[in-house]
Amino acid sequence: MFQDFDFQQLYSPDFKEDSVREVLILPIIHRLGYKHTQVVRSKTLQHPFLKIGSKKRPVNLVPDYLFKIEDSYAWVLDAKAPTETITSGDNLEQIFSYAIHPEVRTKFFSLCNGKEFILFRQDEKQPILYFQLQDIENYWDEIVAYLSPSSFQSGKNFTYTSVKKARAKSEVFDYATRPLLEELPVYKQSAKRHFGVHGYFTKQVWNVVQEYIRNFSQVGDVILDPFGGSGVTAIEALMTDRKAIHIDLNPMSVFMVNSLIAPTDIDNLHQAFTEIKTEYLANEPKSDAEISKALKKYPYPKNLPLPKGSDVESIEQLFTPKQLAQLGYLKNLILKQEDKNIKQTLLLMFSGLLNKVNLTYHASEGRSEGRGNSSIFAYYRYRIAKDPAFVDVMTYYDSRLKKVIAAKKEMEAKINNRTISNAQIVQGTATDLSFIKNESVDYIYTDPPYGKKIPYLDLSVMWNGWLDLPVTEEDYAQEAIEGGEHQKSKDEYNNLIAQSIQEMYRVLKFDRWMSFVFAHKDPEFWHLIIETAEKCGLEYAGAVKQGNGQTSFKKRQNPFTVLSGQLIINFRKVRKPKYIMKAALGMNTGEIIIQTCEGIIAKNNGATLEQINDELIIKGLELGFLDLLKKEYSDLTPFLLDTFDYDDKTELFTIRKDQKFKTHVDLNLRVKYYLYSYLRRQDLEKKISSFDQIVLHILPLLKNGITPEAQTILNVLEDIAEPVGTEHWRLKQEGQLGLFI
Repeated sequence: MFQDFDFQQLYSPDFKEDSVREVLILPIIHRLGYKHTQVVRSKTLQHPFLKIGSKKRPVNLVPDYLFKIEDSYAWVLDAKAPTETITSGDNLEQIFSYAIHPEVRTKFFSLCNGKEFILFRQDEKQPILYFQLQDIENYWDEIVAYLSPSSFQSGKNFTYTSVKKARAKSEVFDYATRPLLEELPVYKQSAKRHFGVHGYFTKQVWNVVQEYIRNFSQVGDVILDPFGGSGVTAIEALMTDRKAIHIDLNPMSVFMVNSLIAPTDIDNLHQAFTEIKTEYLANEPKSDAEISKALKKYPYPKNLPLPKGSDVESIEQLFTPKQLAQLGYLKNLILKQEDKNIKQTLLLMFSGLLNKVNLTYHASEGRSEGRGNSSIFAYYRYRIAKDPAFVDVMTYYDSRLKKVIAAKKEMEAKINNRTISNAQIVQGTATDLSFIKNESVDYIYTDPPYGKKIPYLDLSVMWNGWLDLPVTEEDYAQEAIEGGEHQKSKDEYNNLIAQSIQEMYRVLKFDRWMSFVFAHKDPEFWHLIIETAEKCGLEYAGAVKQGNGQTSFKKRQNPFTVLSGQLIINFRKVRKPKYIMKAALGMNTGEIIIQTCEGIIAKNNGATLEQINDELIIKGLELGFLDLLKKEYSDLTPFLLDTFDYDDKTELFTIRKDQKFKTHVDLNLRVKYYLYSYLRRQDLEKKISSFDQIVLHILPLLKNGITPEAQTILNVLEDIAEPVGTEHWRLKQEGQLGLFI
């Protein structure tokens, strides 16, 4: 580019800043591919908070170059004279002030003095690129990767496409261009391998996981889940003829998955169970003397502390002496088995039984004593039940056998002695995947912990204690949670998640995908994921809303602090990732929030907390204002309750009665919302209204500016209502409304 330029000219007093701009910077801009309309020269910006003099005159900022992609600024560049320093000092602070200005908000900022070129990313303290300008050809590929127009995206460039139909055999599978899935129906309880075998604190919906694996990978590929949990990803990978790597810090997780997939001869399992059952029933400790003797003879967890929020101090206090004696005896009989896989399977049944045989277990109202729940899963803490349900150990151990056999039979065609080597089940941390080679994984689907929501290791103490599974201080140190028994800070959680993403990037092959499941209310965590992923080199490809079936007990108890459903955020590992530009916004954050909320409320005729949260997170991700959300709206609930009406029964937020929209929402959508709300109230009161009454009611509510004509209102009215007689209207009956589709 500069082969004909004599760099000795830079030492001449006549070669000043304007020469740097015209002779050296202009060719770089042209070669990068920027058109004239994309380069904004010397834009005047008012300093956001500094003013001078007694009259408080604004301070102007004037960057040399702003580079625009669509409606947002991608990066900013300032030229300096060859005599000026660009690696530190005032010049660096000045260009940084341009980058963070509310009207600019660029991800990258750079300086060039003719001798040197330096590039910073806004959230990095050290430069990401620095070189002598005469060596520019050696760095050109990096410059293009960071700064060319094609390096940036404003919004999602992918189309939501259903891929439920099988591909034709002749169709070539292209990893790089896989479509995003639409929200999928949930078939939670239809897979025996995941429902009924063993309780766990969270479980991904098996058919959703399977569909994602099928969409983003091929038969024989390696599928990784570094926050493996109950093992849905690993098991569904094996069920679809892939290889699986399951990693989790919790030894309970590793035990569950290993035991569930262990190939087991069903006849031999039946025989072993029958022998244990016969011996158990012949010697079951029942009387006080038998219980006392069994407690001395058969080990059970002793002096193992529970988390501080528990109702009692140690594991043994969660059980009556009779329960301890009977469980200790049953475990002793299981451990006598010589076949490793049968022993593991019987212990899995035993571990699943622990959920029902303890003092936190209560029967559900109107159901048998065996159809209840443990407060450990309901409240995420060890809470002694007010009226514990006492179940017969062997009766429900017998029922465990039926469920485990059903699960094993369901899996045996795909998970057996021939294929079990395709599974790698590891106790370890997602922050250290050193046993996995660079670029050896074909797809990652993972569901990490959500901040303070569930302290997995703390809550697994009872099971790990009974199963003799050790948990070390190092395990607790590596657990990516906030709070918990070890009182981890938000920064610790953020750092561990960031380290995990870095490791996932390292092991993932190029042109392969990572699907990151998240259901956190705080935008800061979403911002962390996006920023970390982009720093590593992952390209954001779009987020999809995904329901998870039946509303949880936790959600019903805490409608404003627990989110039902989740977002699945998708990334690709590409050699030249595009960066999401931050939006240069002409409105403050509060207005963005209100506009988004009003839009989703109008579209759906009322919106749930989840719908509003998902809409804000996705818009924040794709339009580049997530960093603003995280600063001011870590919890939307107080704002929503203060701004909108909330119905406890429907769990919907709505525009307050007889109140106008505060922001610009599409006119037809506003008319439709107000018409629907008014007619629904009339319907509940068993009233009907004339067209004139309807118009007179909704016109005052429509924001000043564009007033709809009567014909516009009539057109919308005909979509959602039906005439009664010659003058009156009523809302169409349910089943007739295609209202907001």
